[in-house]
Amino acid sequence: MRLNKLFASMLFVGASFAGNGWANTFQPFEVTDIQVEGLQRVALGAALLNLPVKVGDTVDQVKLQQAIKSLYGSTNFETISVSHEAGVLYVTVKERPTISAVTFEGNKDIKDEQLQESLDGSGVKIGESLDRTMLSGIEKGLQDFYYGVGKYGAKVQAQVINLPRNRVELKFNFTEGLAAEIRQINVVGNTVFSDSELISMLELKDFVAWWDIFGERRYQKQKLQADLETIKTYYHNQGYIRFEVTSTQVAMTPDRKGLYITINVDEGEKYKVKDINLTGDLMGREELMRAILPIKAGNMYNGADVTFTEEMYSKYLGRFGYAYPEVKTYPEIDDENKEVVLNINIKPGKRVYVRSINFTGNAVTKDEVMRRELRQMEGAWLNSAQIEQSKARLNRLGYFETVDTETIQVPGSDDLVDVAVSVKEQPSGSFNAGVGYGTESGVSLQFGVEQNNFLGTGNQAGISINTNKYSKSANISYTDPYFTKDGVSLGGSIYWNEFDANEANLERYKNKSYGVALNSGFPINEYNRLNGGIGYRHNAISEISAYEQALRFYDVYRDSEDPNADLSFDNFEVNTGWYRSTLNRGTFPTDGSSQRLSGKMTVPGSDLKYFKTDFDTNFYFPLTRKHSFVFLTRARLGYANGYGKFNENDQILPFWENYYSGGSSSLRGFKSNSVGPRSFYLVRGSEPCAPDPSGDGCSLPGDPNQIYINQGRSIGGNAIATASMELIVPTPFLDEAYTNSVRTSFFLDAGNVWDTEFDYDSYRNLPADEFNKLEDFSDPSRIRASWGMSVQWLSPMGPMVFSLAWPLKEYEDDETEIFSFNIGKTF
Repeated sequence: MRLNKLFASMLFVGASFAGNGWANTFQPFEVTDIQVEGLQRVALGAALLNLPVKVGDTVDQVKLQQAIKSLYGSTNFETISVSHEAGVLYVTVKERPTISAVTFEGNKDIKDEQLQESLDGSGVKIGESLDRTMLSGIEKGLQDFYYGVGKYGAKVQAQVINLPRNRVELKFNFTEGLAAEIRQINVVGNTVFSDSELISMLELKDFVAWWDIFGERRYQKQKLQADLETIKTYYHNQGYIRFEVTSTQVAMTPDRKGLYITINVDEGEKYKVKDINLTGDLMGREELMRAILPIKAGNMYNGADVTFTEEMYSKYLGRFGYAYPEVKTYPEIDDENKEVVLNINIKPGKRVYVRSINFTGNAVTKDEVMRRELRQMEGAWLNSAQIEQSKARLNRLGYFETVDTETIQVPGSDDLVDVAVSVKEQPSGSFNAGVGYGTESGVSLQFGVEQNNFLGTGNQAGISINTNKYSKSANISYTDPYFTKDGVSLGGSIYWNEFDANEANLERYKNKSYGVALNSGFPINEYNRLNGGIGYRHNAISEISAYEQALRFYDVYRDSEDPNADLSFDNFEVNTGWYRSTLNRGTFPTDGSSQRLSGKMTVPGSDLKYFKTDFDTNFYFPLTRKHSFVFLTRARLGYANGYGKFNENDQILPFWENYYSGGSSSLRGFKSNSVGPRSFYLVRGSEPCAPDPSGDGCSLPGDPNQIYINQGRSIGGNAIATASMELIVPTPFLDEAYTNSVRTSFFLDAGNVWDTEFDYDSYRNLPADEFNKLEDFSDPSRIRASWGMSVQWLSPMGPMVFSLAWPLKEYEDDETEIFSFNIGKTF
């Protein structure tokens, strides 16, 4: 560029002087004044500053050439000419135009933002002067990009549109054309692995099945380089240490619409590991380092094992403060015996300490909330294991979409680093309105305010008012997870609820309840926690349907003097639990597991005596290194019953405490709460009846052979077992930036709910056909199963769940629901 300007300057000087007959007869002169003409945007002082000539100087032809070169070097002028008369030096300039606007037209493969970012790097942006000499280079660079993605017919043209006041609009016109498709990929020189086996590993494809809607045969230069590395890695992992890609050819078809790709390889032969030597500074830990060495002498050489070993030793050294260790493997290859000696050289470097830990991205969450989760301390040596543990704890909070850590060396110091923790916050609670819709259950509404990170303090606070067609509730709760510095939590809640079971796909009853609860949690270690609490609850039960299972409970507790009166109970509860989690994230985890064992019971002195125990477990198994595909298994087991006696009757579990299943939170594909035992009524003629101790099956007079069973609705049970398997996959058509807030999965659900305490055998005196009805829906072997897909999205309004599910195994009396959609419903 500078040479061109110099050449242009000399031409201008020659032209100027030639016009005045100076080219061969120029005589030096003394400058008595300098006049600069043509300035608009550039100040006179700035122009003179770049002119190496002053009044009083004697100027010859060489000095004038230097002056013009210097003015061009300021990058302010397009043309420059000089002349002189009577000792006055006249400099006439034309300023470079100012870029007033930059526009793009016809570009689809490159976004405007990407183009502008590239131009900014070249100094082409609004407000700057335009250097026309750069345009051809920019055009060629953009065109080369299109060639790299297989669009060989692409053209890029820069258009300069002149505007008043020496301004221009720079417009880039793109003609992208169609991408050339890969017609054929050939691998030449391979004998160990077939063409099809190698080509199947590549991202580039020369064939796409009709059903593969996401597949394409488009060529991309970057993908080809990655594919070559994939083949090389594959061979190295199989012991072919001498393998290399000798050359590649990308040939275009005559019509410029297709490409042939040829990959030439030299496979070499398999090599075994003869020996492994650990060299360098082993810090006196050679015995331990050898003990954890995954590579063994006599094994086939494996490049992945070598890389893993280097990373493992680096992480091991990182636990002791060596932040920048160098672990490199130098192979000694014996081609005659087809053996290789691996020399692993270890340089720990200098031990470093953490000067400070800094947080960015936490606009809501306070620094102290994040700092209390850290296991890496300031002032201590850097420990990579503690950094990873701190990152995992921050992820498990559920406040952040992403958490990243970086160690930054302190300038001027070789033993100090700063740890930068950058987070991207996500909604951890909000003012939300919830909407649910099912093909069978219809529309439901809810409203609430809940915040798991209240005012950025990390405390959980909520004032929720929820209403839908079967429930109304209000709840005020508050929990401080760090009531003490040791992580002991303390919280409480006050609640009120009205529940109409008839509107919730259940047998009819109404339950009005209110209560208060106090709870606390105690950490055992990084992964385990114990919880406990006490509470008071009042239940008022009314409008109970006279189905047989409810009568068993109702007959024990109703007032004999007023048998139609509502039931009322006051209970004092204690609860305890154990929770373990190694999940890598609090929301949408992709690795680790969690287990929760909980139990509650009413204490003696309560109106009812019962207990409930639950166990939930989840396991996430990432199938790819980037966790884009994850296999999830989960299960739930629950059992509840009464204990003690009341008026010489065994206490039983209150029916409103039953387990329920079905719907988006458990067995998808079945209507909400519909899975499990169903109510039944005994009817003689048109009148209901109940079991009679005499054994004829009905207390009403009449023919016992005319007693019938009318089946009712779902009532739940005292035992539950459900299990699920899910394959979590990347969400189609969605940018990777949304991976942590949107999840798509394919699932298989199975399970059931049982009533293990109700005595169905006491109805054996019923007519056989009628009793068979009971055996059908009370059979403990009845397992429901379903399959389908689910999309979950963490939106500002709250969680959203969309699912399509179809029953795999169902029974005649089951209620199914293929489509369901919820907003504001907890996953």
